[in-house]
Amino acid sequence: MHHPLEKHYVNRVGWLRAAVLGANDGLLSTTSIVIGVAAAAPERNTIILAALAGMIAGAMSMAAGEYVSVSSQEDTEKADLLREKRELEEMPEIELKELAKIYEKRGVSKETALQVAQELTDHDALAAHAHDELGINEITQAKPLQAAVASFGSFALGALLPFLVSLAAPIGQMVYFQYGFSIVFLMILGAISAKTGGSKIGIAVLRICFWGTVAMGITALIGHFFGVTVS
Repeated sequence: MHHPLEKHYVNRVGWLRAAVLGANDGLLSTTSIVIGVAAAAPERNTIILAALAGMIAGAMSMAAGEYVSVSSQEDTEKADLLREKRELEEMPEIELKELAKIYEKRGVSKETALQVAQELTDHDALAAHAHDELGINEITQAKPLQAAVASFGSFALGALLPFLVSLAAPIGQMVYFQYGFSIVFLMILGAISAKTGGSKIGIAVLRICFWGTVAMGITALIGHFFGVTVS
């Protein structure tokens, strides 16, 4: 009887983290900028320019930051793999015992652990040590370019909503339109990320709505304060 493979969510964690973080940040930060500017200077040209600048600068910054961060992780992984490769060449017996000890700690008998370590070493010694000693595998391996592209695209996509709202919403109610549309889409993003990641939708939606409201409320107050002061 054929059994289908189990469904796991951990293999999505790399791109999911970058994509969700980018979309949330793009939507929330750009909306906050627009709300702050709208509260301080309710002029459509100024608001549109603020939304566009926030979208472009934020997407570039997000992509660059993600690339640098994940590249640092990749450099660390490469350095560990090079050191492990050198140790396998210089002291294979010690490395074999080290690998066997890892399996023993997981509950495998000493004889079985040594046999498993030997067979995996014969098959691909570096891959065995990378996976079981260093914790590096295909799922968690750093991919800087993929993370950067995902961050850039998702941030720009998230920031597109407040930009479009700034083009169409009435100037007098700009703040309310920006907040309303953003909360709805933040709820959708929270539900999508929770569903994709296999977590509870309700908690994710409440969390993102609460902190989104806090961020937009603070920027609105700051914009209103400086707007009143300037005038």
